[in-house]
Amino acid sequence: MTVLSLHAASITYPDGTQALQATDLDIAAGEFAVLLGTSGAGKSSLLRCLNGLVPLSGGTVEAATLGVVRDRAAWCALRKRTGMVFQQHQLIGRLTALDNVLTGRLGYHGALRNLFPLPRADKLIALECLDRVGMLDCALRRVDQLSGGQQQRIGVARALAQHPRLVLADEPVASLDPATAAQVLALIHDVCKADRIAALVSLHQVELARRFADRIVGLRGGAVVFDGAPSALDDAALARIYGPGAHPRESAACSSVPTDGALQALAA
Repeated sequence: MTVLSLHAASITYPDGTQALQATDLDIAAGEFAVLLGTSGAGKSSLLRCLNGLVPLSGGTVEAATLGVVRDRAAWCALRKRTGMVFQQHQLIGRLTALDNVLTGRLGYHGALRNLFPLPRADKLIALECLDRVGMLDCALRRVDQLSGGQQQRIGVARALAQHPRLVLADEPVASLDPATAAQVLALIHDVCKADRIAALVSLHQVELARRFADRIVGLRGGAVVFDGAPSALDDAALARIYGPGAHPRESAACSSVPTDGALQALAA
């Protein structure tokens, strides 16, 4: 089943820069796809147009059960079921980990309801998501007191709290050391696979793409120049993505398991 599709989608910024040439792309349910390409190749623009953060100059986005996404109501419905993980986390530092994850539930309530504390059911969902990423013990800590790897886990938990059908991750491990990057990407991969959530993740690390991806999409100059299995990513394919002679980068917490009673107590 296709979760989301681009049809002849293109993006040209006001300064005339063409970030994405006319592109067709289907994302299947449960698929873990990775975008590769140099900085400026169009990876972030492609990701962000899929939930309307960057408007299309041409073409369309089509979502399962929603059809072609055109008006504000359709974009809101798509964003509600599309989790986003950012490179710089995009967390509110003065708030606790729990409060940050709860922002993933705001789309399920109206604007007036969001002026008041969210229901206990939402708090339980947020706590369960923190538990899944190994951060439940940090639920009541301010996120600006946590490490970069821990903060990115909070970002993953926030995305999961939306109960998404699709996760978009824009260079989610670029600011992390190699060991932490592998751990965080493994976490995103394993959770998406367990819940059959489709994922589209942009990376710079070719070895991580080969390790985790079901499918790799290579971009260069805003165009798709490779689309296939990791096993097909040979030297010729890398040259199409990065240019002849280029050498893409190759690089090599709180984690207790709580009882149901602990979740209930924190949610009280």
